[in-house]
Amino acid sequence: MKLYEYDAKEIFKRKGIPVPEGILISDPGDAGNIARKFGKVVIKAQVMTGGRGKAGGIAKASNPQEAYQSAQRILGMSIKGLHVNKLLVEEYKKPDKEMYLGITIDRAAKCPLIMVSPEGGIDIEEIAKTSPQKIMKMHINPLTGIHDYQVRTLAKSLNKDKSVIIADIIKKLYRVFIGYDCTLAEINPLADTQDGIFALDAKMVIDDNALFRQDFREEETGSLEETARKNGMSYVELDGDIGCIVNGAGLAMATLDMIKQYGGEPANFMDVRAGANEEQMKNALTIVSSNKKVKAIIINIFGGLTKCDEVARGIIDVIPELNVPLVIRLAGTNEEEGRTMLEKYHVTLVSSSEEAASEVVRLGHSDK
Repeated sequence: MKLYEYDAKEIFKRKGIPVPEGILISDPGDAGNIARKFGKVVIKAQVMTGGRGKAGGIAKASNPQEAYQSAQRILGMSIKGLHVNKLLVEEYKKPDKEMYLGITIDRAAKCPLIMVSPEGGIDIEEIAKTSPQKIMKMHINPLTGIHDYQVRTLAKSLNKDKSVIIADIIKKLYRVFIGYDCTLAEINPLADTQDGIFALDAKMVIDDNALFRQDFREEETGSLEETARKNGMSYVELDGDIGCIVNGAGLAMATLDMIKQYGGEPANFMDVRAGANEEQMKNALTIVSSNKKVKAIIINIFGGLTKCDEVARGIIDVIPELNVPLVIRLAGTNEEEGRTMLEKYHVTLVSSSEEAASEVVRLGHSDK
């Protein structure tokens, strides 16, 4: 579960990580009042997606009038399909230097991984691609925790003169990471300002499997990820235009790879999981097709616990609402029944994953 920036910063503040003073609002008039109190402010859209700045969802304001106008503009705008209905208005802290600090899980190494970079404020992926030497990584033993020598080394790589302060923040962020069952705890940027070092942005992702022992109430975001999760499925939006519905994470990843191999770009990762029924397939197809970028959809099902005729019924329920080509591969339990049910509809039925990937890319790019 992702947390909003203001929620993550409230946790940081309680745990002693310095953050700018800020107030959550939903009325643009309040932004002017806060600017009178703080002076120069930053107004930030609260949505669970990146790229807010590029989309115009972050603005600086030097006076109450500017704050009001910016808040009025940002409230109600849509960022990557998410409606902005609340803003975080913070006192402005001018960064003299921006750094990156993040902790995540290295699944291959089966332990937490801490990463730091003296260059922050941009995607860590971009730094890794263009300047990998500027990222320092260290694995943390989950039994012994983070060691003092690791903290000192990481802190000095960011700023030798202020390494003691940064080391304290690193330790506190690790406590947050462990204490709240995070899969990600990130500060980007961690900024050195005239008033001290502050977490100007905060990101936390909580392991869904640990929510039973965390006191979080999941807020309605209206995101496709949230809708999928509530229906027992996994959905991750990607940058391409080929919609994907598959049962089983392994088959899903293989299908995405095959789409890439045939020259396509997946629009999403969607795992309906083993035992998917008619209703889940209907919901999955509705979710994937709601992405306006999608030009064609592949459904790749291997029926073990999942029954192909159940899958077919769910597909048939949604077919009248679709306006993009649909390529379907069914194999396994009740395969023939499912294929027979679908033959009367305007869909492309294939017998292998490779054929499905090749055909969906061809149909999706037929207008080029």
